[in-house]
Amino acid sequence: MKSFNNEVTDPLFSKPDKYSWIDRRILKYLRDERDLPFVYFIFKIIFLLIPFAVVLYTNVLSGWQWVIAAIVYIGIVIIFFLGKFALMFHCTAHRTLFKKEFDSLNYFLPWLMAPFFGHMADTYYSHHVGMHHAENNLEDDESSTMPYQRDSFRDFLSYWGKFMFSGIYTLVAYFKKRSRKKLMNSAWQGEAIFIVFSVLMCLINWQATACVFIFPYFFYRFVAMMGNWVQHAFIDQEDPSNSYKNSITCINSKYNWQCWNDGYHVVHHLKQTMHWTEHPLHFLKTVDNYALNNAVVFSKLDYVAVWLFLMFKRYDLLAKNFVNIGNRFSSDEEVILFLKERLQPFVFHSRDAEAVMA
Repeated sequence: MKSFNNEVTDPLFSKPDKYSWIDRRILKYLRDERDLPFVYFIFKIIFLLIPFAVVLYTNVLSGWQWVIAAIVYIGIVIIFFLGKFALMFHCTAHRTLFKKEFDSLNYFLPWLMAPFFGHMADTYYSHHVGMHHAENNLEDDESSTMPYQRDSFRDFLSYWGKFMFSGIYTLVAYFKKRSRKKLMNSAWQGEAIFIVFSVLMCLINWQATACVFIFPYFFYRFVAMMGNWVQHAFIDQEDPSNSYKNSITCINSKYNWQCWNDGYHVVHHLKQTMHWTEHPLHFLKTVDNYALNNAVVFSKLDYVAVWLFLMFKRYDLLAKNFVNIGNRFSSDEEVILFLKERLQPFVFHSRDAEAVMA
């Protein structure tokens, strides 16, 4: 258990004394100067990763050379690009990157770049912004963690499997029920376009397509569900709609430097359009609310670490990295009991009653 000294080491925006020539050129297109790092990361994808992917589709390499290159490509995607892209994509889903007069550029990420990282056009926006934030992990959220025992690997596999094999159907049904036709069409059309695109690319080179597009599709979905599982693992049975009590926060983590302060999930649900560089300061300004609401905050952990600790039931390590804001707890044992209570599954009586009536 860690005490809190009102300090965070996560990235904040610091305006430079002077922008370079290339910076000034780029800033003419951006809605927010704080998103300049996004553009430089996009350049890395365009000039480093995508040419590598193109090589896999050519006859430059063959046999074991191609296999080694494919393994290296996948490793580079996983280690250096996929997580960082996914969270940049997440940020731009909430706050468009380019100015209104350059709106056509905002289609570049979802339609041309996202497929390299397992995303399909606007399906992500429909699911995350249109559904998940609207429902806030409650019963009608199609990716809700509430029905599951959230330290159970078996339950996690059930959760992931449901998302993989029926997620698009339940998402479309969700929007249809609410007469949100535009988001409904965006959801299924994005999925359909990706499938057709992948089939056509397999006709060109199925091995390269499996490496460049199909593997990221499956890998991202596992990681995304792992992330959402952790972000909404510790839920107060008495107040599940309270974002302080159904989301977690990870501070002072290397992950926040790599993935645009994504550890501040409570802030994100409270202020979903807040810029990622503002999250640490908002956390500090409202830290008393975290104590009043018994919020779960960890220090120096990322979501993968928290997920692993949950799956292996290492409550001792979770308690060791738990931030005791407001000195609410006197021992690690108390923290462990508190965390275990927050991991219990919910029973949705309303759906049970509807099933009986039907």
